[in-house]
Amino acid sequence: MNNVENIVVFGLSASQKFTQEVCKKLNIEPGKAEISRFADGEFNIQSITSVREKVVYIIQSTSPPTNDNLMELLIFVDALVRASAAKIHVVIPYFGYARQDRKQGGRQPITCKLVANLLTVAGVDRVITVDLHSPQEQGFFDVPVDDLRATQDLASYLIEENLTNLVVVSPDHGGVTRARRLGNYLSVPLAIIDKRRTTPNQSQVKFVLGDVKEKNAIIIDDMIDTGGTIINAAKAIKEHGAKSVYILATHGIFSGQASKNLKQAVIDGIIKEVVITNTIEISEEKKFNGLKIISIADFISKMIDASINNKSLTKVYDDKTNELIKKINNKNSKK
Repeated sequence: MNNVENIVVFGLSASQKFTQEVCKKLNIEPGKAEISRFADGEFNIQSITSVREKVVYIIQSTSPPTNDNLMELLIFVDALVRASAAKIHVVIPYFGYARQDRKQGGRQPITCKLVANLLTVAGVDRVITVDLHSPQEQGFFDVPVDDLRATQDLASYLIEENLTNLVVVSPDHGGVTRARRLGNYLSVPLAIIDKRRTTPNQSQVKFVLGDVKEKNAIIIDDMIDTGGTIINAAKAIKEHGAKSVYILATHGIFSGQASKNLKQAVIDGIIKEVVITNTIEISEEKKFNGLKIISIADFISKMIDASINNKSLTKVYDDKTNELIKKINNKNSKK
């Protein structure tokens, strides 16, 4: 790692463990900040580490409690601007409010755009995030955005598990690009679920397009929130003759009874395994047998290192793709 002398990496409340992993990969110590609250709940955040004329990276997922984590991030950005930081990059592994990216009815907000404005006005110079709900949301920002993808890490896990006779399934039409990308890495066919969303977090499966019979189906999505949609998708795939169903998602939000319902789906044999990344820290009470959490800290640290050293981020993807190809070739040579 080079050029780290003038770099400070902070981890806020929602991403403490993730930040520790990233800083260990970068071979630096995390910056220190003091976070407190007034009696009425207002945040007060002060950087203990000097940031004058330094490039700062703040790591903070805006996961539940979404509003608290977002305000904490915005307030800390303001503190660093006033402390004369040279540049401020925010790393938001999970970007909350991303689903509110358009008006679905009259008199509704486009909250994703509002949050983009808040970050820009606060003083952010660059945003780094992972698997935005819709890639076009990058256009909401007036600063550069790196929308990173966890697909390669998820694909690598599947290769290591030595699964065969696979089909990748998109849970809706909006996720086809993501599913096709995973399918291309694994060189397996694609299936699509046609669903109708009745209300937020509620959907109905209409039909399945593609052959899933007697196959190990991999349903991939950007997030699992309440789990209702993904469980319905798994049931539909099983009803169409799939041998097993694996659920892959970048962000494990697990709201409400999601963990309980997913655990039951695993017990009932509807789902074989749920695989997520560590963009959101999962509490112990939300973990269950059949849940696998893979770390993308190495990937994020390489992206930050490339950014620090003004190198191409695309090369990081290319290197990971080459690693995947080697794994696939090694797997095929052992058959």
